[in-house]
Amino acid sequence: MPSYNKVLLMGNITRDVQLKQTSGNQSVVEIGVAVNRKYKTKDGQEREEVTFVDCECWGPRAEVIAKYFTKGKPIFIEGRLKLDTWEDKDGQKRSKMRVMIEDFQFVEGRGGGGGGGGDEGYAPSPSRSSGASGGRGGHSGIQEEEIPFAM
Repeated sequence: MPSYNKVLLMGNITRDVQLKQTSGNQSVVEIGVAVNRKYKTKDGQEREEVTFVDCECWGPRAEVIAKYFTKGKPIFIEGRLKLDTWEDKDGQKRSKMRVMIEDFQFVEGRGGGGGGGGDEGYAPSPSRSSGASGGRGGHSGIQEEEIPFAM
């Protein structure tokens, strides 16, 4: 039976991004992303819930994330779910769901500044050809030739 594992998230980075290198000299970043959902209750009260999602990215994309993103910046992520399982020091089985980042987009408007979104934010498209160069959304003033990889 075929399966499909795709995650799309847009939110703000929750902690400082730290680039790490594996013993095999491969780049990796782990980030947290806060995704907000606003809704109204049956009696008309506005509410907001926040979901915190752990994400991981490898290779050249990890290096770009570490270079251009900081805590609080918005990001649009395309990835897949991965379940990590392990045994803790007490012998208990533990697990954690995370998103493995396969692609991402800059969300901020071209003029820089805070916030993100607005008219120059992400516009969904079935094409994956623009990569992290900001082709579908704002790019915070980063020129396409500055991105160290091509899609």
